[in-house]
Amino acid sequence: MNIQELYINTRKRFLAICKSLKTEDFSVQPAIFVSPPKWHLAHSTWFFEQFVLKSFVKDYSVYNEDFAYLFNSYYNNAGERVLRPNRGLMTRPTVAQVYDYRAYVDEQMMLFFQNNPSQKALKVVTLGIHHEQQHQELFYYDIKYILGNQPTFPSISNNVQLEAVPSKAALITIDKGLYEIGYKANGFCYDNELGRHQVYSEGFQISSQLTTNQEYIAFIESGGYQDFNLWHAEGWDFIQQNQIEAPLYWHKVKNKWHYYTLDGFVPVENNKPVSHISFYEAFAYAEWKKMRLPTEFEWEIASQKFNWGQLWEWTNSAYLPYPNFKKAPGALGEYNGKFMINQMVLRGASVATAKNHSRNTYRNFFHPDMRWQFSGIRLAK
Repeated sequence: MNIQELYINTRKRFLAICKSLKTEDFSVQPAIFVSPPKWHLAHSTWFFEQFVLKSFVKDYSVYNEDFAYLFNSYYNNAGERVLRPNRGLMTRPTVAQVYDYRAYVDEQMMLFFQNNPSQKALKVVTLGIHHEQQHQELFYYDIKYILGNQPTFPSISNNVQLEAVPSKAALITIDKGLYEIGYKANGFCYDNELGRHQVYSEGFQISSQLTTNQEYIAFIESGGYQDFNLWHAEGWDFIQQNQIEAPLYWHKVKNKWHYYTLDGFVPVENNKPVSHISFYEAFAYAEWKKMRLPTEFEWEIASQKFNWGQLWEWTNSAYLPYPNFKKAPGALGEYNGKFMINQMVLRGASVATAKNHSRNTYRNFFHPDMRWQFSGIRLAK
């Protein structure tokens, strides 16, 4: 598939996954960390307009001068922007206008492809495609939070169902030694996956499976959320202040655990992997099991020996630059480097990750309190 076809397919996919939404769903922002679906559709379009069309097309005519202010995210080099907590205040532009914006930019991008663009320009297009795929996954996080906090727990058409964990977990043994970490192929990767380097690892064992709901229920029922000895001090404060006693979207009804999925409100399925777990909860569960979370390097070393991709998996590694990491100049250099503080690394992918967007060197990252992403637990020792 060439880059133009990949662009077209990626853009069409976003429209397809939004197809079952109602107009009222598009502008809601129930929490600061949630962005409205309408904003995702417009922001990913602005990315191509800002960094491709405006940069590489002579005399390009911007669709609407206000949109750069409305739909920039965190790129300080690209100018002023609406603050993230205020994205849900925008009832205008309308959903229809956002779809018109996408159509306009897509039309301009087709003309761009016809005019023999430079390799430098195509490199930015490639980044834009992967950026949009990231926002498609964020859309699933956000729409689930939007609908999962409504009284009737509405469902939408989706293909992000978790599969049952196929068997009881076994421990995979990894020998001590020197291992190479980081991206080494010729395709696309983010700058935070570079540069490739060696790490020394002591021998360790890692679970062949993700932790299941049934296993996590045992932790809950044993008093795991009430035992401060299992928690980081910051994690203990977090669950106390927010009255957290179970994973996000879990509710006890008639003494039985239920949870919200994008298919509706259903009893918790024991053999599915536990999801929507914060780093704090993952750590406490590992302490309760007298095990630990793997480092991101251990995860990458062992990833050839187990199946992954259902949920992003918390590691016990802070999000930091690799040796010889170089931040690109200008706005695109803001993509990853400036977030390398106070965040933890997750590895793998999830059922909401776009096809061909995952690889075992991918470094996702979130603050340790975040639970709305599709995250789970794999233990090590």
